Amino acid sequence: MEVRAFPSEPASIEELQRRIEKLEKINAALMQRVERSMDQQANAYSLFQTAIALESQVRLRTEELTTALSNLERTNDQLEAARDASERANRFKTRFFTAVGHDLLQPLHAARLSASALADANGHAQQQRIAERIEHALTTIEELLKSILDISKLEAGVITPTLRPVSLDDLFSSLAIDIEPQARSKNLELTWRPSGLAVVSDPLMLRRMLQNLLANAVQYTQTGGVRLLARRRGECVRVEVWDTGPGISEADRERIFEEFQRGSASDRPEIGGFGLGLSIVQRMAEAIGHSIGLCSRLGHGTCFSVSAPQAEAPHATASQARTAISRTTGLSGATVVVVDNDPAVLEAMQTLLEGWDCHVLAAPGLAPVQELAAAGLRPDIILADYHLDHGTIGLEAIAALRAAAQTWIPAIVITADRSPAITDGAREHECEFLLKPVKPAQLRALMQHLLGRVQANG
Repeated sequence: MEVRAFPSEPASIEELQRRIEKLEKINAALMQRVERSMDQQANAYSLFQTAIALESQVRLRTEELTTALSNLERTNDQLEAARDASERANRFKTRFFTAVGHDLLQPLHAARLSASALADANGHAQQQRIAERIEHALTTIEELLKSILDISKLEAGVITPTLRPVSLDDLFSSLAIDIEPQARSKNLELTWRPSGLAVVSDPLMLRRMLQNLLANAVQYTQTGGVRLLARRRGECVRVEVWDTGPGISEADRERIFEEFQRGSASDRPEIGGFGLGLSIVQRMAEAIGHSIGLCSRLGHGTCFSVSAPQAEAPHATASQARTAISRTTGLSGATVVVVDNDPAVLEAMQTLLEGWDCHVLAAPGLAPVQELAAAGLRPDIILADYHLDHGTIGLEAIAALRAAAQTWIPAIVITADRSPAITDGAREHECEFLLKPVKPAQLRALMQHLLGRVQANG
């Protein structure tokens, strides 16, 4: 009988253990794969949920942003409407102040002429005191009205600077004629020094700035004098207004440029005004790019300065030859043609001039002037309002009289309109220029100067 050999039991058990270990490794690998797959699925689900949440947040933020943009558009529309309304209100305010200012300056001009004629009349002391009080009140009204007009125009932004070369000698001479009567009434010496310099500036605004500085200097100075001069400083020219007044303390030097501030020295009752002059000077300086300087010493005086770019000096003119302020030439016997379409102004001017012993021919418009010209009249001087009736202007009346006389006749254009075009027109026609309301002393000084120049030229 054949006997077969079978593997031993231990060998069989070892084989099984190996198989079990192999299966365990396979199972572990499969489990790891399953776990990784589950983790990936969980991550994907989490990402999916996160994406859904983010999408909801994005939608919510988009809706909020859309709402905010809509609100912003409505707000912008409201702001634009408010801005347009503000601009319309500013334009209306400026037109209103300009129109009212012109209408107020007309009767104010007539009132000042009448008050001066009353003061010049041979009356008793009580009449003289009343006339002086009226003159003082009218001067106060005039300065306040001019200040209100200047500030309203600056705030509305309707003043557009016209920069061009300005001869300082011409300007100083004109300013001296304006301010000299005020200085003389306080026994102050007003002097200016010719320099031959010119600056790039707006002529009207620069004149207004210096006029305010000079008026302040005269107002605050009780003894001594006021001096106006110009110095070259590099590429600029510094115009200086010196006085021998009380000076300005350190504490006051900043706030005096604010509205309605006049400094400690103005606490004295004899100092009037409303504290608007320096505020207007600073605003105008900013508008034309000039700088304002100030140095002062208490008890000794003050110097205000305006610095502007230097310009090439223009050719010398007859007006640049004015080096003296006072004139000795009288007005007695001078033939004066007065052209004005306002009967009250015409009557007041005639009364004033006749009080100065002038022979006055009053003309309410261009037609009467043409009749005088046709009759061969040759006046010594012409005073003409700029705006006449029916669109005519005073320059036409001046031209008609000069053409008829076939010679140059000194003339002064008088108006309440402060536009640069009128100043340019007067200059082109070789006429002097005065703004209403005219100060009688200023008018008389200018007339004396013009008549004296004619006599000097033969």
